[in-house]
Amino acid sequence: MTKNNYILLSAMMFLQLFVWGTWFTTLGFALSANEMSDIIGKAYAAVPLAAIIAPLSVGLIADRFFNCEKTMGVLHIVGGALLLLAPKLIADGNSNALSWIITCHMLCYMPTLALSNTVAFSNISDQNIFPKLRVWGTIGWIAAGLLVGGLGWSSSPKIFTLGAISAFMLGALSFAMPKTPPPAKGKPFDLGTLLMVDAFKMLANPPFLVFIVCSALVCIPLAYYYAYTAVFLPQLGFQATASTMTLGQFSEIFFMLLIPFFYRKLGVKNMILIGMIAWAARYALFAYGAPDQVIWMVFGGVLLHGICYDFFFVTGFMYTDNKAPKEVRSQAQSLLVFFTQGIGMYIGYKVAGAKFAALKESSDNLAGAITVPKFEFWESFGKMFVAVKPEVDGTLVEAAMTQWKIFWNFPALLSVGIAVIFGIAFWDKVKSED
Repeated sequence: MTKNNYILLSAMMFLQLFVWGTWFTTLGFALSANEMSDIIGKAYAAVPLAAIIAPLSVGLIADRFFNCEKTMGVLHIVGGALLLLAPKLIADGNSNALSWIITCHMLCYMPTLALSNTVAFSNISDQNIFPKLRVWGTIGWIAAGLLVGGLGWSSSPKIFTLGAISAFMLGALSFAMPKTPPPAKGKPFDLGTLLMVDAFKMLANPPFLVFIVCSALVCIPLAYYYAYTAVFLPQLGFQATASTMTLGQFSEIFFMLLIPFFYRKLGVKNMILIGMIAWAARYALFAYGAPDQVIWMVFGGVLLHGICYDFFFVTGFMYTDNKAPKEVRSQAQSLLVFFTQGIGMYIGYKVAGAKFAALKESSDNLAGAITVPKFEFWESFGKMFVAVKPEVDGTLVEAAMTQWKIFWNFPALLSVGIAVIFGIAFWDKVKSED
């Protein structure tokens, strides 16, 4: 692989997650600050819905008829144009149209996650190079959060404008990527492959069935973090929400590097269990840190993201790859994503949205009384570690934090229950050295 291609592919990976990271992390905060907190769950549910639909539509066309890099370029440009409409819809209070715009944008965006991987794998000589490229995606997500926090846009509709600009940049860059023909061009249409029929047959294996069911179920409480943490943190006095939440991605990189070591030492079952328990611990820290606004507990919950994500998702992908026959591995990974980031997360956002309705009034009252501080760009990097208790009516704080404790307790208990079921029902021997 030439140096030029390496730079192009690294830039592609960086922008791929930068586009998403600009608005996704603080979407809940932006909607809450603009009196649209009632659609937070619905807006976030657009992501798993797109994860379910996109592979059956756009992904199928991209696999057979058009070069991957060109398809990716068109999808990002269209997706960017859709994001440009979002600030006006927020200003007009048109929540229904905003939900549809986010859904349509994600229908354009989700297929590009697979397309970018296809472009990368098709143009590298050694698969061991891929992690060095993929890490730029995580860096891109962190950079997006730091930039949004630095500009003071955590609660602003401008996050969508930034997302649109970066999507246009990635769209233009895509056309400069090495030519990557569609991987299934000329091959007969296989409905069985599209519907993951062979992968579904793996569910006849009891351990794998338990793994899939528990993975889907645990994604229900997982959705709470992604949708409502950015609403919760400012009410505790965090100054730069987007920047603070990037600390979770820093821990993700750290634990990602340790995955091979832990995988060999602990094995699949223990690692996934630790991941599930870490989610429960995170929500417990949020719940019991809320009433007295114990900041170190909330910081701890954010920093647990590395264990939460890596030990559960990354280990799950590795277990699935080991479990599936070679010719079915791609289908099996799609099946796992379908049940976790598709069905599980979709239900999770709906459940979280319904639970948030109980605290919406107290949350909105407190959020409306808080003045978001303004600070210089470089000053924001220090603000990610700062939380100043809001100087507002104490009864507003008490009412909101009491409700937040109840809100976070539910996913904590749900995570524990699923971990217990998994711990008892799952038993499978796989060769960790593989």
